[in-house]
Amino acid sequence: MGVTGAGKTTLMDVLAGRKTGGYTEGTIRISGYPKKSETFARISGYCEQNDIHSPNVTVHESLIYSAWLRLPKEVDSKSREMFIEEVMELVELTSLRNALVGLPKVSGLSTEQRKRLTIAVELVANPSIIFMDEPTSGLDARAAAIVMRTIRNTVDTGRTVVCTIHQPSIDILDSFDEV
Repeated sequence: MGVTGAGKTTLMDVLAGRKTGGYTEGTIRISGYPKKSETFARISGYCEQNDIHSPNVTVHESLIYSAWLRLPKEVDSKSREMFIEEVMELVELTSLRNALVGLPKVSGLSTEQRKRLTIAVELVANPSIIFMDEPTSGLDARAAAIVMRTIRNTVDTGRTVVCTIHQPSIDILDSFDEV
């Protein structure tokens, strides 16, 4: 948590292994063990602050595409579809299954719905840990509360969620386990 420019995203990028510029030093440990980049990438997900989706596909098609790209080939079609359905329910997108994603602030999903789709696209890869860069950024209080409920639902599945947050309301701050 911190003001713009405090280094929240930079720190999270380093922890997630996404930082490509500059240099970092020191060690990153997970549960006391040194982080191994090659295995960490397979067990982690990352939701960027900007929600980038193809506007000409539906919510369901977005999730199918992500699942086909990111789940192991050993996962059969039936299991993959069941997992997609579970994720849609978890992030409360089932009613928007056939909705076109559309263009931001022009057509399709609202900003809050796009945030939930971004989370869902990462969750279909079945990560153990998921990083979220300012998931409530640009949302009003109601929309932020809905996104935080989605994040809480994600945590309740046993996944670890690491978030950056700019200026949370007291309600948003209270929904975090640790700050």
